[in-house]
Amino acid sequence: MKIEIKNVSKKFKEIEALKNVSMTLESGHIYGFIGHNGSGKTVLLKLICAFLEPSTGEILFNGENIIKNNKFPPSTRALIERPNFISELSGLENLESLARIQNKIGEEEIENTLKKVGLEENKDKLYYKYSLGMKQKLGIAQVLMEDQEVLILDEPFNGLDEESTKKIRKILLQEKEKGKLIILATHIKEDMEMLCDEIFKFNDGVVTKDETKIEII
Repeated sequence: MKIEIKNVSKKFKEIEALKNVSMTLESGHIYGFIGHNGSGKTVLLKLICAFLEPSTGEILFNGENIIKNNKFPPSTRALIERPNFISELSGLENLESLARIQNKIGEEEIENTLKKVGLEENKDKLYYKYSLGMKQKLGIAQVLMEDQEVLILDEPFNGLDEESTKKIRKILLQEKEKGKLIILATHIKEDMEMLCDEIFKFNDGVVTKDETKIEII
């Protein structure tokens, strides 16, 4: 998968949330978006997911402008802002409900994903009884469960304890090795340094590549 972001700007009335952003993202890499709240990270994620339309510029998936052609991004799953599921369903039931949209996977794949993120013991608990960390794990599970090519995660480590954070970091590195294109947005640089091949810094809608990133072997 190749995502090309070409001269993209986004305005909300008089506020320019993104200013002439360009970058190329490719499979087999983890990309980090870092910046303070309101810097434009989440806006760009929503543009990539076609939740918003650019004011100017274009976003291409393997050369196709999906927004212009009124399509959803191919083989893409995202967790943007806080996870939101049906309160009166269990974690397992919520994922089963989502999986029925495309019917690509069955209960075995869902169960395996819940085990992978550490929710196997709480899969039957109702969502409204979940802690913040459990809700976050369920959100990450819905991104992972269908084995999509593009994984987008906005502040994925929010609410996770140290052990869970290490587990999710390991999973993301494994997904990268499988050839996935992964985008992480955070305001914590340490997360970026441990995981990302390239880091883009957001500052009031202006995006620059972090050339100080040192490869960690």
